[in-house]
Amino acid sequence: MLLNALLLALREIRRNLMRSFLTVLGIVIGVAAVITMVTLGNGATRMVADQISSLGSNLLMVMPGQRLGPGRDSAGAPKFKSADIEAIEQQVTGLQAVAPVVGSSVTLVAGTQNWSSTVSGTTNAYLVAGNWRLAAGRAFSDDEERAGKAVCIIGNTVRRELFGGQSPLGNAIRVKGFDCEVIGLLAAKGQGGMGQDQDDSVLMPLRTAQRRLTGSLDIGNVMVSLKDGTNSSVAMMQLRSLLRERRKLADNVDDNFNVMDTKQIAETLSGTIGTMTALLGAVAAVSLLVGGIGIMNIMLVSVTERTREIGIRLAIGALESEVLLQFLIEAVALSAFGGLVGITLAFFACWGLARLMHMPFLFNPAINLTAFAFSAAIGVIFGYVPARRAAQLDPIEALRHE
Repeated sequence: MLLNALLLALREIRRNLMRSFLTVLGIVIGVAAVITMVTLGNGATRMVADQISSLGSNLLMVMPGQRLGPGRDSAGAPKFKSADIEAIEQQVTGLQAVAPVVGSSVTLVAGTQNWSSTVSGTTNAYLVAGNWRLAAGRAFSDDEERAGKAVCIIGNTVRRELFGGQSPLGNAIRVKGFDCEVIGLLAAKGQGGMGQDQDDSVLMPLRTAQRRLTGSLDIGNVMVSLKDGTNSSVAMMQLRSLLRERRKLADNVDDNFNVMDTKQIAETLSGTIGTMTALLGAVAAVSLLVGGIGIMNIMLVSVTERTREIGIRLAIGALESEVLLQFLIEAVALSAFGGLVGITLAFFACWGLARLMHMPFLFNPAINLTAFAFSAAIGVIFGYVPARRAAQLDPIEALRHE
């Protein structure tokens, strides 16, 4: 009986192909929209997490001022000293590396090429804290760091803009009036969590930058990398207590520095993106309800058109349950077909958009199965009323219908 009802349903669908296509279009769009929104949201979450983690594992950023980001009030806040760095290394537990950083935006010149970039004065600890690898060359030697020699390590963007496809090692770049020998090339990282190009950077010894660029012994910010298994909350508490003591801040005075945990930032951004993804998915799911209403409408029309056929079937002995099943299967077949087409459309849309937006394509079988099951359920829910109406027709009245 079930197979016969399915064959009858498919015959009726084929009889009005254009009407059937327009009927399932709402389901197709709804399923495709839900899957696309959720898949792209998951890809964006993974991309943000990867970009934040590329800044460094278990990384704390210590900066002067009470706020972070654009407009932060660091102008009046005292910067850090070398003694602060030594105190952090000695008194805060569970640290892997502590890297002082001073930065300056300058124009770099190599031969006939020039490029504006950021020069960071730091130590070799920066490579550990920032999870950097060297693609070529070497890090700073102890003598170069102590003497503040004019040597530098450049990022891949700087290498491309100044040297093209040539090796930069051993060549000199002019940095604000002095020549700096390139001794290393950083492995490419790409875009950072805040949208910046991490490869557009130049590293040089801290003392070199302080003497030749900033003209001050002040340290702009500190990168603190924690060992695996270290509780970041405890480390942040120790760090904050130490800096308050060294800066002689009273108990009723707010911090004039800020400690930022990159892991917490990644979790916050991922949570925000997840919330937006759920919201967009819910909005897209509304079109599934619209598609269900379209199925109900067309099935009611179909019942009206086939009233005489239904009457004949009932008159020759067909049961109400058989008529109910036939129309119910027809509605479910329409919605399920729309779900399959929507899944296929969403797959190619997600693949193309992920490549276009340079984010990972994360195929999630669970959301695809859920969307298909939901589309089939739409057929059952919105197809039941027309099917029930067809099954309850009076055979005599149906046979009189023209």
